[in-house]
Amino acid sequence: MKNAEPRHEVLWPLAKKAVPAHGAAPRLPDLSGKTVGELWDYIFRGDAVYPMIRERLRARYPGIRFVDYCEFGNFHGARSREIIAGLADKIRAHGCDAVISGIGA
Repeated sequence: MKNAEPRHEVLWPLAKKAVPAHGAAPRLPDLSGKTVGELWDYIFRGDAVYPMIRERLRARYPGIRFVDYCEFGNFHGARSREIIAGLADKIRAHGCDAVISGIGA
């Protein structure tokens, strides 16, 4: 007896990774005297959160300096490809030792 149920071809919804995954860079042992860049996707309250982060880090690490997120642009907007393509160069040009990223809802 033939099966009356329809048969469907199933495809895996994920593609092969185009770029190998890399682990995070090792943590800096101390942020004193370091320059920290701020990256924000302009989606959720970075304008409120970053001042609080700066205040806490300044209290803990003497001489820490920040490069405001405005210097790097909105990497989530219409120009995201262009901004992301030049992001590493901008981070280097500003002398950032570290960046804060990942603020979002």
